[in-house]
Amino acid sequence: MTRLYRLDAPAADIAACFGAEAGKDPWTGGYAAPGRPAPIVSRDAKFRMRRVGPMFWGVPPPPRGTDPITSVRNLGSPFWIGTLRHSEFRCLIPATSFALWSGPEGARRQHWFAVADRPIFAMAGIIRFADEIPTFAMLTTDPNRLVAHHHSGAMPLILPAEAHERWLNAEWKDARELVVPFPAQAMTVSEVPPAMTNGS
Repeated sequence: MTRLYRLDAPAADIAACFGAEAGKDPWTGGYAAPGRPAPIVSRDAKFRMRRVGPMFWGVPPPPRGTDPITSVRNLGSPFWIGTLRHSEFRCLIPATSFALWSGPEGARRQHWFAVADRPIFAMAGIIRFADEIPTFAMLTTDPNRLVAHHHSGAMPLILPAEAHERWLNAEWKDARELVVPFPAQAMTVSEVPPAMTNGS
């Protein structure tokens, strides 16, 4: 499970990539971490368009919980199913890379994963509100071969470009079929984020 990703693109470029309206999103690029705002692409049903806007990473926990929840793994859980069944609460989480760690405590190594032919890709997410403040969590799935080589836990659910509209609009029975590992051969891994490698 990742708790850190990068989105090295300004809001205007993100909006152009996903056919969305950027509005006044001030994002200029950088890290996304739990408890901090990051750009999310959501569907505005009223105006039949997509919008890019900042939301906080980490949805309110269940009544007995204490910490915000950053990822969704058990799709059949009563805590999640009501949100997942309503497409208006699904979103795209734009990213340029995400981090996972490997190795024993004291000797852990960070690995950055990206999609080879897409500088900006989308992870599947859901939206919830905390005292009227919009928050999000990302869906995860089993690791593919590349991720599993470095990290045994879950990986973010990366959506193929042709599946974006389906995730945002389809009935849950249809959208759930998208919950599969992204092809390992279409991904890259490095010890630093691609933006750093490219000198950004």
